[in-house]
Amino acid sequence: MSTEFQAQQVNRRKQDHIDAVLNDPLVERGNSGFESIRLQHRALPELDFARLDSSVRFLHKQLDLPLLIASMTGGSGENLQHINRHLAEAAQQAGIAMAVGSQRAMILDKAAQASFDIRRYAPDIPLIANLGAVQLNYGFGEDEARRVIDILEADALYLHLNPLQELIQPEGDTNFAHLLEKIAQLQNKIDVPIILKEVGCGLSDKDIELGLSAGIRYFDIAGQGGTSWSRIESHRSDNSLGELFQDWGLTTLQSLEQARAYQKQGYFIASGGIRNGIDMIKAVIMGGRICGIAAPFLAPAQDSTEAVLKTIGQFKQEFQTAQFLLGVDKAPKLHLNKQLVVAD
Repeated sequence: MSTEFQAQQVNRRKQDHIDAVLNDPLVERGNSGFESIRLQHRALPELDFARLDSSVRFLHKQLDLPLLIASMTGGSGENLQHINRHLAEAAQQAGIAMAVGSQRAMILDKAAQASFDIRRYAPDIPLIANLGAVQLNYGFGEDEARRVIDILEADALYLHLNPLQELIQPEGDTNFAHLLEKIAQLQNKIDVPIILKEVGCGLSDKDIELGLSAGIRYFDIAGQGGTSWSRIESHRSDNSLGELFQDWGLTTLQSLEQARAYQKQGYFIASGGIRNGIDMIKAVIMGGRICGIAAPFLAPAQDSTEAVLKTIGQFKQEFQTAQFLLGVDKAPKLHLNKQLVVAD
């Protein structure tokens, strides 16, 4: 298969993914597990809302809110360039972090590089580069990792783990054998942290243990309950496997619970079906240091930077309202604070 054909295939797939997210409401599964948690309301919060501090540290930089615009897209299409520019400009203005979608496209097609050249729009915030971990079994290595990091001047590199998506994908890469050794080797060769990331099925305790054994300290659990990549790929497949497995995996809450034993060894990003500021608060209380959110930003990003900023502002207002009503003056005090949860 020629590189040119692969590039066309990847770019077409990225547009197919966007169309599925925007046009199929059942892609959004809506069961991250947070609905089972009730929080302890404080009628006397003893706080001045105007002085509430929701800032946290991430990758040695200050965020105004524990929020990461999670990986979505990037490629040679002009609309993909506009999406990433709007996201980057909004993240910079709001003081939050951003990750890009898989950068395999720019390795195969130089024209796709422009959609990832976003540091000029976001000079001060954490930016995260992104490659599929499985590509380490298909010829990718240190050189490709450095290229995707360099174009973003990235603060970290996502290696995303998506075995279910690859199985459903008609052109998927399904050799996940012996990846851990290659991940460990790559972490020792590059200058930024690797973040192991699922894409919607959750990281288990066994996955976390393997990552830690390879020297990984950052994890994005990306649990089931939000966007189903299995269902998205079902739109591009001629069988029903994608729909059958559309709710496969650990919910975001279940994955956070499995990660609890490793909090002293690792830094955990909570993502997967976080759809409002109350979900964010619950995710931080249950063990996430920051929250990754993608789908709610996609439609605004197709519109404008201002539309993305408005959506970020809504999340911030919701998060700070919940923080105030819990009586917590500084966001880091929320982390693993089970006293804020109503006992069963």
